[in-house]
Amino acid sequence: MKKCFLVTGLIFSFLMTQAQETTPSKKKDWSKANLTNRPKDHLMFQLGYLGWAQAPDSIATKGLARSFNAYFIFDFPFKTDARFSVGIGVGFGTDHMFFDNGARRDLNITNPTTFRFARNTGADTAISYKKIKLGTAYLEAPVELRFMTKPETPNKSLKFALGVKVGTMLSAVDKTKFNRDASGNVDFSRKDKSRVHFNGLRLAPTARIGYGNIGLFAQYQLNDFIKEGQGPNTIRPFIIGLVFTGL
Repeated sequence: MKKCFLVTGLIFSFLMTQAQETTPSKKKDWSKANLTNRPKDHLMFQLGYLGWAQAPDSIATKGLARSFNAYFIFDFPFKTDARFSVGIGVGFGTDHMFFDNGARRDLNITNPTTFRFARNTGADTAISYKKIKLGTAYLEAPVELRFMTKPETPNKSLKFALGVKVGTMLSAVDKTKFNRDASGNVDFSRKDKSRVHFNGLRLAPTARIGYGNIGLFAQYQLNDFIKEGQGPNTIRPFIIGLVFTGL
């Protein structure tokens, strides 16, 4: 993940250097670029794979965890060089993490002491899980520094962006489908909704590269996902995936 941000940063630095060192005979006055075909605002959709970096071995994740994000963003081109711009927006981010069906579920909403999905040691044979999922939702504000090679025709341009997302957690839902519980009940579901175990703030640097309306993106959460004293607070969620955007 760090290599992804490093490579994108190096590309961005190279493009900025090239923009400054272009010879006068070849240099175009980008301050006079015609941006009539370039929208001032746009939608951005992201669909990606969700992972938990630095998660302890006791966390038994499983399956294809995923993330979906949607934002409305305003674009502010630089007056001196229209290839560069700043994007500022607002939107929602949702994450869905799945856990091993054989895991021992250790989450008590009414008396929150720990949050973990530990690997089954064989002591909980009376309980059988069919599906375990943790879903979280955030209200987020993304900010990006952008560069595109053809600002007058963004649908036919290479695009690069570095930025950061600041978000606040709106909800955290733990949904479990049981084959059988300790009381002998079979084939039922239970849903617990509580943010008590999790940090309300999410701070994540982002990187994006693409062509036209499609590209690749990555983000990495810098702060703890789980509160100190509420479980393994070393977990850092990261996302890698596809992005669909007008700019």
